[in-house]
Amino acid sequence: MSWNRVRGHDAALSTFRTTITRGRLGQAYLFIGPDGTGKRLFARELAKAVLCEHPPGPLDACDHCPACAQVEAGTHPDVFALRTPEGKHELPVDEMRAFCTQMSLKATRGHRKIGIVEDADDFNAESANSFLKTLEEPPPGSMLILLATSTDRQLPTILSRCQVVRFSPLGPADLRAVLVDNGVEEPSQLDRLVRLGAGSPAAALTLNDDSFWRVRQYLIEGLTTPRPNFSALAETWQRFYEEAGKETSAQRLRVSLVIRFLIDAVQQALRLSVGAATSGLDGAEDARLRDFAARLGTERLLELVDACVEADSNVERRVQLILIVESVLEQFTRPTGAAQ
Repeated sequence: MSWNRVRGHDAALSTFRTTITRGRLGQAYLFIGPDGTGKRLFARELAKAVLCEHPPGPLDACDHCPACAQVEAGTHPDVFALRTPEGKHELPVDEMRAFCTQMSLKATRGHRKIGIVEDADDFNAESANSFLKTLEEPPPGSMLILLATSTDRQLPTILSRCQVVRFSPLGPADLRAVLVDNGVEEPSQLDRLVRLGAGSPAAALTLNDDSFWRVRQYLIEGLTTPRPNFSALAETWQRFYEEAGKETSAQRLRVSLVIRFLIDAVQQALRLSVGAATSGLDGAEDARLRDFAARLGTERLLELVDACVEADSNVERRVQLILIVESVLEQFTRPTGAAQ
């Protein structure tokens, strides 16, 4: 069945099965968890199971009826998804009003309408206020699903009207299984993607692309030299995230993944500095990181890790990406011993 594709979220699925068995399916849910951990896939499978015309069991979809096919294709007339438009950083109020109007209409095919707000972190004051009336008085037979990364980014009025469902990063075994399901088979590549994916299938699958590793090599080589070229490194990193297109979520993911590369490299340098085992380094990179560690020292390396972790959190906070890139590069290119 379709739920077989959803890995690592058995607790959430069990909760929904119990809820629907008792006839208590709610009208508004807020899915909370890091980007790329499967919230969108779970929401789609939930919509499919709720709208299935021949369900084989409670909250199961047959995957064969017209309703299942339409949900899978994104063409079901009673399922509406709202995303932040490409090039925008907030949900426009006009699009939110159109979404709410769609939700207010009578269901076309069956007894339910499902609305999925995929970027609930991007509400502004106008779009949130426009949405509140629909959230306060959902149309009969409707179900609203909001996808967000943190409750801290939601207005209290929205939080109070939604049932919160939490999604955690996937464990290594589940993440590895997702990668295998998507055709990644080489053991060393699996190990590397699981380590750098940090529990996110979207991140791990995005990393399964040679362009990422070319950029990684360029940045690691450039940043670990005694005199890094700030301008060239910034230009390469900026061009790389802009090549993801105008969709801000794709650009943010690329910036975050580069930061993970850097954190991993610095942590490898730390391990080398104390004689601990490392993984995935060839001879040239091993020598480069040993020299880098000896030149900077343990305290400075730890400062770089902290700076990168803070920068990654700023990606989630929607700080302007070029400012994040420049802040990271400034830390790496600051002369050893210089005051912060």
